[in-house]
Amino acid sequence: MEELQTTNELRPSKKFTVRDLAQGAIIAAVYALLTIFLAPISSGLVQCRVSEAMSVLPYFTFSAVPGLFIGCAIANLLTGATIYDVIFGSLATLLAAYITYWMRNRVSKYLAPLPSVVVNALVVGWLLTSIYGFEVSYWVAAGYVAIGQAIACFALGIPLMKLLERFRGKLFGEAK
Repeated sequence: MEELQTTNELRPSKKFTVRDLAQGAIIAAVYALLTIFLAPISSGLVQCRVSEAMSVLPYFTFSAVPGLFIGCAIANLLTGATIYDVIFGSLATLLAAYITYWMRNRVSKYLAPLPSVVVNALVVGWLLTSIYGFEVSYWVAAGYVAIGQAIACFALGIPLMKLLERFRGKLFGEAK
């Protein structure tokens, strides 16, 4: 019985509505557009994907989880990433978003960006060295990604979170 309760905690508490679908679609579109518009700094060994500031959105709503995943997949497809990056980079964003959603009532809100920093550093670091062939060690590549992610997710994401908290009820429905 305990396992079942734990499993149910990982799912959104309500059914996925048309509003949730629309929110997810808007999040996906904004993520993709920001990444594509800022493409010169959104990929490569030294990168700062500004759209990753949106990694705090699962703190507010479950619809951000698929929204960020789809936005990342679209952005990776349209910016010429390899199929491995489209698949594994997008799955990294999905995993990080889901962990952020899971953490929202368990740890400080200021840690909401952390899953995106860690997961993307590990996965994208591997992609950069193994798939794209950058001639640095895996840990150097992961470190560069972590720094770029920390800038986007903490330096930009936390102020975004504070701004969105003011309008939480109107944007995301009831407060948690």
